[in-house]
This record gives sequence, C-alpha cells and structure tokens, in this order.
Amino acid sequence: MQETILILDFGSQYTQLIARRVRELNVYCEIHPYYHYPELSVDIKGVILSGSPFSVRDADSPAPDLSKIRGKIPLLGVCYGAQYLSQSSGGEVIPSKTREYGRANLSFINTENPLLRGMTKGSQVWMSHGDTIRFAPANFEVIASTGDVTVAGFHVAGEQTYGIQFHPEVYHTTEGSVLLSNFILNICGCHQTWTPDSFAGSTITWLQETIGEDKVVLGLSGGVDSTVAAILLHKAIGRQLHCIFVDNGLLRKNEFKNVLDSYLHMGLNITGVEASERFLSVLKGISDPELKRKAIGKAFIEVFDIEAHRIKDVKWLAQGTIYPDVIESVSVNGGPSATIKSHHNVGGLPDFMKLKVVEPLKSLFKDEVRRVGTALGISQSILQRHPFPGPGLGIRIIGDITADKVHTLQEADHIFIEGLKTAGLYDKVWQAATILLPVQSVGVMGDERTYENVVALRAVGSTDGMTADWSHLPYEFLAKVSSDIINKVNGVNRVVYDISSKPPATIEWE
Repeated sequence: MQETILILDFGSQYTQLIARRVRELNVYCEIHPYYHYPELSVDIKGVILSGSPFSVRDADSPAPDLSKIRGKIPLLGVCYGAQYLSQSSGGEVIPSKTREYGRANLSFINTENPLLRGMTKGSQVWMSHGDTIRFAPANFEVIASTGDVTVAGFHVAGEQTYGIQFHPEVYHTTEGSVLLSNFILNICGCHQTWTPDSFAGSTITWLQETIGEDKVVLGLSGGVDSTVAAILLHKAIGRQLHCIFVDNGLLRKNEFKNVLDSYLHMGLNITGVEASERFLSVLKGISDPELKRKAIGKAFIEVFDIEAHRIKDVKWLAQGTIYPDVIESVSVNGGPSATIKSHHNVGGLPDFMKLKVVEPLKSLFKDEVRRVGTALGISQSILQRHPFPGPGLGIRIIGDITADKVHTLQEADHIFIEGLKTAGLYDKVWQAATILLPVQSVGVMGDERTYENVVALRAVGSTDGMTADWSHLPYEFLAKVSSDIINKVNGVNRVVYDISSKPPATIEWE
C-alpha cells in the first residue's frame, strides 16, 4: 500500500511541475489523462486537476465525470480545474477583459480555511489564464481574491473540494509550497513516507516478485539512469542480470574503457561490445537528426540482439527509462502532452526480440534517480555525471557523420568537460555539451588564412531536463577553453557559446 495523489492532466505545461512539487513533500503521485484514471482505492488520498490550454467554454473542452471522486476524497482544481469545478456546478466562466498572465497578489485571503492556513495577505501568486470565474455557485465559499480576480480561490461547503485560479506549483507563487503542503499533508492526510530509501526497498522487492528466477538483459549506456536501474536489478536478482555495454563509436573520449572498468568494479555481470565501425557505416550520408536517431537506434538494437541471443533463456529486457523520456516521447499515460522528439530508450521492440520489458525508474525524474542512487550506495562520481544522450555525439555533430568529425568533436568535448572539472564548475552545471557545427569560418593562424570548423559550447542548469537555463560560466573560463580548443584541436578555428534556454530551445541541438 502506497499513499498516492492522482493528478488528472488536462494538457497544462505545468502538469509535470505539480508532480514534482508533490514529490518534494515525499509523497508519491501519478499523472493520468483526465479521461482515463484508475479506480479509487484506499491508497489514493487525493486528486489534483491540472490547468489546460482549453477554455471550459469550448464545446470540445475536457469535461471528465468526477462523480466517483468529488465529495469522496479531497479534490483540488488548479486554474482550468477550478473553472471546470465551478462551471459544472452551475457557476459562470467568462473571458477575462484582459489576459491575466504573470504575477498578482492576494488582496483577500481566508487563513482560517485549511487550504490557505499559514499563507499571508498580499503574497505573490502566478496567474496564467484567459477566462475568469464571474460567479461561483452558492455553496462555493470564496477564500482568496486578487485585485482583478474575485474568485481566486474557493472551498465547496460540506466537501473537501477546493479550487484556485493561480498556479501554486510555479516558483513565482511564493507561498505555493505552503498551500500544497496544506492540501497534501493536512487535508489529504499523507504521511511523507515516499523517500529514496523506501523507493529502493519497495522496487527491489517488486523486481524480485516480478522477475522470479528469470534472466534479464540490460543495455548500459554509462549514464546515471541505466546505472541506477542496473544496481537496483543487481541487488534484486544478482547474476540473473546480464548487462551489455556497446561502444557505438559516438561516446566521449576514452568513455568505453573507463565506464566498462567502473562497472566491473561494481560487480555487475557485464559484456563490452566494440561496434563503432558498424554504426559509422549505417550513418554514412545521413544528415536529418530524426533519421540519425533512428539509424543509431536500429543499429543498437541489432548489435544488442546479437549479444542478447548469446545468453540462453532471457525473458526480460530492462531499460533505464525515466519520466522525462516518457513525457517528451509519448503522451503521459495517453494524456494530451505534445511529442518533442524521439528518445532512444522509449518505444516498441522489434518483432524478433520477444522479451518482456521492465523499467524500474520510469516514474522518476532525474534528480530523484540520483537520490535513489545515493540510497543504493553508488559513487557520487557516477551519480553526478551529466546526462548524455543515447545517440551520443551523433546528435552533437550537425549534419552527416564521419570518423574525422567524431574525432574532432571528441577532442574538443574532452577539453570542455575536463576544463569544467578542473575549474570546479562541473557540479554547478546540469549538462554540458560541445556541438560541431556544419559551417566553416575564416580565421588567421600565424601568418596564414584558415577556413576551418566551428564548435559551440552548451552548458545549462536544470533540475529534471523539463526546463533549463543557460549557465553563466565565467568569461575567463570560456576564454581559456576556447583558446585550448583552437590551439589543440586540428581543424577548429572558432568557438561560440550557446545562451539559449529551454524553452524555446531544447538542450540538445538535434
């Protein structure tokens, strides 16, 4: 039995942020589409309705049947969720005279209400809506207002049903954590028992019960996610786990040998496969980023399948899939989230690989994976490694891929990453990358004119990869890295620094 908060997704850009805020309270939650959610059980302690890009006034807007939820367990509607609760109960929602987006302040707040206890009048909230509740039904008590929004919060008399027009999950709502804590801990009665240690323990038990005596094969990438997944499985089933680490020729400099050595020292049952020539061959002449991803993925599966068939009677394929992989690749549990790009470890297996799939980390964000890794005793030098894409340097070489381009990028990337470590900046950056651009620029070296390659440096700060801001690295550091790359990497005469945030840009260039 695990206490759970359900989040019904209406397509808001903030839905995943609600989930993060709930989990920061050490309470487990799940996101489900508004039209398909699990049956209520004693472990479901409350439900949160997300915002939405829809208007409740639209004929095709989400209109879920909440009869099995409302009045039976605590319910909190956020933005669209609040408007839907009001309108479906007889209230009126109308277009705002002006679009209400950004900061606002609570001019009235009923701190006697359990949802708002501990909050202060005048506290800042974040609005993001084009409609407003003109009036709420008679049994809806207004518990918060701003200068422009009369019904900024309400409580339904006789029910543990609440609605708020603002977004408590975003940073700009300064007391949002107080409100969510009130709802999750006090109103829903959750006990804050979902911790990294509890997750590790329950997952190991679940893996033992699910897998039994079967053999499992896992493709290790050298990254945090697959490593934590491997150790969870190793602790659960030991030598029944067979790990395969493929060198696709697109890893960082010396990555294959160093990572393979570290896995062997961790006691994992692992086989290393050198397949760089095969990958470079299938990538020849391909420039489109999605086609490159698919070619790399297809080649990996083919190499992996050959190695997996060397192991007799394998029944399971393990993957290090985490929540952002799922969110960006397919709609969350079938919900209305947009697809951004394909991920290498999300999607169907080929017909010839008839294995059941086990994904022990698919409900976790990246920072949660690291905390679970710490609970498992994995070295921080591994856990704090920056994320690295499955297609590797293949999507950091813009355009077609050749062995020479890979070598050039490996050398430049090595200088950047090692420079970050030497300067004590590596742990202050969430992810760093070097990108080889498909342009050449004029330069001067000595008395000669050059016409050589350009590389872009990318460093971002983030928590889970869903959003990211560019890292403000010291000018002196950037100057040294630029000089080192230009002087030590043949064929590069210009270095630029990427100062784009996500959104609108993505972290990777492809």
